[in-house]
Amino acid sequence: MLKPVQLGNSGLMVSQLCLGTMNFGVPGQGHQGDWTLDIDQSREIFRTAIDNGLFYFDCADFYGIGACEEVVGRVLRELLPREEYVLTTKVAMPMGSNANTYGLSRKHIIEGVDRSLQRLGLDYVDQLIIHRHPHGLPFHVEVPLEECLEALNDLVRAGKVLYLGGSSMFAWQFAELQMTAERHGWARFISMQNHYNLVYREEEREMNPYCEKTGVGITPWSPLARGILTGAYKGSFEEGSTVRSSGTDKDRTASLYRGENNFRIAERVVETAAKYGRTPAQIAIAWLLSKPGVCAPVVGVSKAAQIEDLVKATELELEQADIDYLEALYQPLDNLLTLGMS
Repeated sequence: MLKPVQLGNSGLMVSQLCLGTMNFGVPGQGHQGDWTLDIDQSREIFRTAIDNGLFYFDCADFYGIGACEEVVGRVLRELLPREEYVLTTKVAMPMGSNANTYGLSRKHIIEGVDRSLQRLGLDYVDQLIIHRHPHGLPFHVEVPLEECLEALNDLVRAGKVLYLGGSSMFAWQFAELQMTAERHGWARFISMQNHYNLVYREEEREMNPYCEKTGVGITPWSPLARGILTGAYKGSFEEGSTVRSSGTDKDRTASLYRGENNFRIAERVVETAAKYGRTPAQIAIAWLLSKPGVCAPVVGVSKAAQIEDLVKATELELEQADIDYLEALYQPLDNLLTLGMS
């Protein structure tokens, strides 16, 4: 059973794991359409999550181009009173072909959140995450930071958003956002949803220490490296063994994970799992939870049983020698943000 934990130094309590919902929606709709679960398939996963103490859920307007929010909102309204769960959604990615349906302008933030609330069937979200930095969105104008931050603050003051979070940006960019918000007396960010796992650890250089020092909760996305750390790829991007790893998503995975030792690290995860009598996924999550500042990794699943498996990872404490063994093969990589958008 998962325990509640404090998200950074805010007053918000979340479960030790967060359920990512990118793959819930309408099959065939959106960039993840070929591995999307419909509402009936999603409902069983939500029930299992709730039964295991998971009450922190993450979605985005962009997932399924709105369909994810519709499914998540409907299922949560069916299963839990509003005060018993924490729900995050995101804004920034393109929601249409019009120039103003993309980015972090005041217009798109305000209109985007209103549409998200309509799809979710809710009056407010617990946390709104900006899906990337205002200047980190390809093919979109660089919005003045003050314009973006003031719009976010207005949503907090209006009660439509309770807390703010960030996602995947350079540490200096996040620090600039935080300092600008503080200078104006606007709401600051309480969490950072960044890209962090055993095969991509560049966040350990600057972002993670900054978050730990300033009381920002770290909620990593892709904690299992899109299946690499569970063995879904069986040692090669051409050997995908799941619907997701053998479909169009494998190209996205290959673009994110360029390290020469990716699969050798994954083999060590398998070895360590055998030593502990656990699954590779449990080892990968337990490693993440051993890291300073990490509050609630965002996990994605396609079966209810996977939730039960991952919950057990929160009870596992790895020996330092095993942590060292898992980390030993890692070599410095280009920060993916220098190559475009992580």
